[in-house]
Amino acid sequence: MADLFEAAGLTPHAPSPLADRLRPQRLDEVVGQDHLLGPDGPIRRMAEAKRLASMILWGPPGTGKTTIARLLAKEAGYEFQQLSAVFSGVADLKKAFEQARMRRAAGQATLLFVDEIHRFNRAQQDGFLPFVEEGIVTLVGATTENPSFELNGALLSRAQVYVLKRLDDDALASLLDKAEVHEGRKLPLEPEAREALVALADGDGRYLLTLAETLLNIGAAKPLSTKELGQILQKRSPAYDKDREEHYNLISALHKSIRGSDPDAALYWLARMLGGGEDPLFIARRLIRAAMEDIGEADPLSLLLANAAKDTYDFLGSPEGDLALAQLVVHLAAAPKSNAVYTAFKAAQRAAKETGSLTPPAHIRNAPTKLMKDLGYG
Repeated sequence: MADLFEAAGLTPHAPSPLADRLRPQRLDEVVGQDHLLGPDGPIRRMAEAKRLASMILWGPPGTGKTTIARLLAKEAGYEFQQLSAVFSGVADLKKAFEQARMRRAAGQATLLFVDEIHRFNRAQQDGFLPFVEEGIVTLVGATTENPSFELNGALLSRAQVYVLKRLDDDALASLLDKAEVHEGRKLPLEPEAREALVALADGDGRYLLTLAETLLNIGAAKPLSTKELGQILQKRSPAYDKDREEHYNLISALHKSIRGSDPDAALYWLARMLGGGEDPLFIARRLIRAAMEDIGEADPLSLLLANAAKDTYDFLGSPEGDLALAQLVVHLAAAPKSNAVYTAFKAAQRAAKETGSLTPPAHIRNAPTKLMKDLGYG
C-alpha cells in the first residue's frame, strides 16, 4: 500500500494542518471566549454539571465553535456525533437520530453537532424538533449567520443562542506562542511583522495558524519585515455578503454615523461597503434618504447634492465616481441635522389614516359656483 502512495508522490501519513494539531484538548485551553467558558460562563457551568442543553453557537469563522462542541461532549460524558449541513441530507439525519436513540436506550447521551446549521432548509430544521424535545439528542448547531434570520422560531425556542466573539489581538498572540512551542521554533518575523500577521488574521484563529504554518514551512533565512511578510502573504478579502446580515449592518452603520455627525466613521463604513463589492447605487439611494430624513430643512441643499452625487456616479462609474459618494458622505455628516419634516409627515400620515373620511372645512373647499360661494365655500 505504501508503494501506491509513493508512486503517486504522496506519503501514507501526511501531517494534519497546524490548526488541527493545536486544537485544544480541554475547555480551559480555548482562547477568546471567557464570557462563555470562564468560571461563571454558562457553557462552563453546563460542562461541570454534566447536564447539557441544546444550543446554537453563533460567531465568525475560526472562533472555536466546533472545538467547544467537541470538548463540551467530552467533558460532560456525551457521545459526540457530527454532521455538516453542507454535505448531509435527510438520510444522514435519520441515521444520526436512530443511532442516538439506540445509545439512549443503552444509557448513553448524544451531543449532535451540526456545522453550518443555517444551510438546512426550514423543513429539515423542523425535523430536529421531536428528537430535541424527547431528549434523544442534545443539539449544538454552529452558524456564522444571524440565527434570528436563518433558523426556525420553533428551533430557536428550544435552544439557547450563545454568541462567540472574534478573537482579539491578545488571544491571537497566545495562539502564535502555542504554535511556536508546539513546533519547537520561532516564527521568522520581526516584531512589527508579527503584529502585522495578527492583524492579517482579522480575528480568525484558524486562519492565523494557517498563515503561521506557511511561514514556518518557507524556511526564511532571516526574520521577515512587514514589507516582506506582505509579499508572501496576501490579505484576504473582508467578510461581506450582499445578501445577508452584514449588508444591512454596514449600511446601518453608515447611516447612523451620518446621523451622529461623524464624518470619519461615515467614510470608513462607506469604504468598507465599496471594498466589499456593494452596489454603489444602493449606497447612493440610502444617502438620498439620509439627506431627506436626517438633514431636511436644516440644509435643503443636501438633497440636491445627494442627487448630484448619484448622477455623477452614474456618469463616471467606479473608481472615479466613488469620490462623489465620499464627498457627499462628508457633507451629510458635517451638515446640521433636522428630522422635523420627516417627523411631521409621519404624524400627518397617521392622522390621515385615522380620519380618512374627514371632509375639508368649507372655507378651503373648491367653490366653482356662486351658490357654493354664498354658502361659504372657498
